[in-house]
Amino acid sequence: MAEVIDGRAIARALDEQTKAEVEAFVAAGKNRPGLTVILVGDDPASEVYVRHKVKACERVGMRSTEHRLPAKTTQKELLGLIDRVNASEHVHGILVQVPLPDHIDERAVIDAIDPAKDVDGFHPVNVGRLSTGTGGIWPCTPFGCIKLLHSVEPDLTGLDALVIGRSNIVGKPVAMMLIAEGCTVTVAHSKTRNLPEKARQADIIVAAVGIPELVKGDWVKEGAIVIDVGINRTPGKDGKDKLVGDVAYDEVQHARAVTPVPGGVGPMTIAVLLANTVQAAKALH
Repeated sequence: MAEVIDGRAIARALDEQTKAEVEAFVAAGKNRPGLTVILVGDDPASEVYVRHKVKACERVGMRSTEHRLPAKTTQKELLGLIDRVNASEHVHGILVQVPLPDHIDERAVIDAIDPAKDVDGFHPVNVGRLSTGTGGIWPCTPFGCIKLLHSVEPDLTGLDALVIGRSNIVGKPVAMMLIAEGCTVTVAHSKTRNLPEKARQADIIVAAVGIPELVKGDWVKEGAIVIDVGINRTPGKDGKDKLVGDVAYDEVQHARAVTPVPGGVGPMTIAVLLANTVQAAKALH
């Protein structure tokens, strides 16, 4: 049986570390690390995510503020708010919840955030620093994947890694992080030829393509580490939707270790967001 990589437990441990860093930061006489979340419109999923982020801030002792704007908010108004938050000494991290209303250019919004407060790690400056190995703030979900890998194998040097997915949010950044770890990295996607054969050569598989149970058991060699980033809703046998990943979980129990869905990568995203905010606070001071 494969080792189950418990993302919830690893996220809790990271939160405890973050909480200790927050208290040490405040004890040194500095402003309590603060995260500002901006929500435009009333998307139900976004509402849930924002509530989780606010509660997580409270859990680790960070300051959290919310700006809830109506869907009719103009891009100019949103950018004006971002400018004001950029200038606040009490704000160390800024997160604009997506999706945004259609009339707002998401790229322009990301570009407007101060790179030093871009705790999502999506600003072009932080993307460039990641790609050149010169620091910056790393995106939350990909960085969470690396931390999960380290829980199984602290030294990834020399391992063959296959990333299935090429998005700016997960696929591309996690590939760059694996390169920084000393892996030999192949980036594939749903249209890659001979994808199963490529997968069979990999010591590490990161599946982030958004296709339910794409990675089958015979794609995974014995002893591989499998990180499943996918979250897909599919009809269950009882007629209710169930969550499945991009990996056929029950078929890959011959792997060395695998993340479950849910309970694997998901919990790490907010935990890394909080850790990123504390690191941003330290850098800004």
